[in-house]
Amino acid sequence: MIFCGFPCKPLDRFAGMGRNMSRIDDTFARLNSQQKKAFVAYIMAGDPDVARSLAVMQGLPAAGVDIIELGLPFTDPMADGPTIQLAGQRALEAGMTLDKTLQMVRDFRSGDNTTPIVLMGYYNPIYSRGVDLFLTQATQAGIDGLIIVDLPPEEDSELCLPAQAAGLNFIRLATPTTDAKRLPKVLQNTSGFVYYVSVTGITGAAAAQAGDVGPEVARIKRSTDLPVIVGFGINTPEASKAIAAVADGCVVGSAIVKEISTGKPLADVLAFVATLAAGAHSA
Repeated sequence: MIFCGFPCKPLDRFAGMGRNMSRIDDTFARLNSQQKKAFVAYIMAGDPDVARSLAVMQGLPAAGVDIIELGLPFTDPMADGPTIQLAGQRALEAGMTLDKTLQMVRDFRSGDNTTPIVLMGYYNPIYSRGVDLFLTQATQAGIDGLIIVDLPPEEDSELCLPAQAAGLNFIRLATPTTDAKRLPKVLQNTSGFVYYVSVTGITGAAAAQAGDVGPEVARIKRSTDLPVIVGFGINTPEASKAIAAVADGCVVGSAIVKEISTGKPLADVLAFVATLAAGAHSA
């Protein structure tokens, strides 16, 4: 498998790829064999409290979610729009911490050892914990990948390369402003999948348009064999289907977080998630 279309030093983590397949790799292999697109759901750990967010998380696979993106609450979430910012604030006010987030993952893994979990957040809590200790705790808890939005490729030695060496996928964001000169750098040490941000700006700020996204996904796929998953601006089953049709799958975050924030019964939240997943899977 080719991990970038440009000369780059292969990582030790990928030597003998057959024996080091991650849950993320396995999931995409399964979906590919079924000719299905991936549906990724984002929730904020601890929103509005640990018990509720864990219950939602545990219900996601049965609702059709292929990969869970778990937000790590942080005080200064620069890439997040108001909906996810408020979710992070609710979680922090309820006492959510990195340790409790890792415990959430352990609790989830006690009943599900196959659904991939990608931790999405910012570097500060990880830096404060210490990279080596964090990676040990994350892998032992059952986390499969990381999306750390404030660490550019120039800082790969900080976390990306150690994470890969520890067996975690490090998922990089590409955006509408990632030009041909920048793209090789973004792809160089990315694994698991590429997360394409469909709009310029923060989460939940604008609607993704398949006509705009399709050519950008195709451009990225010419430079990598990794799946390309599209997020930001997807909030309906119709949008989920349209975006998944021009990519390898889609991510929905703000719309799900908003449903959780209403205090609706768990069954109603998961039913909404199921409609989004069905949209992506029908693409």
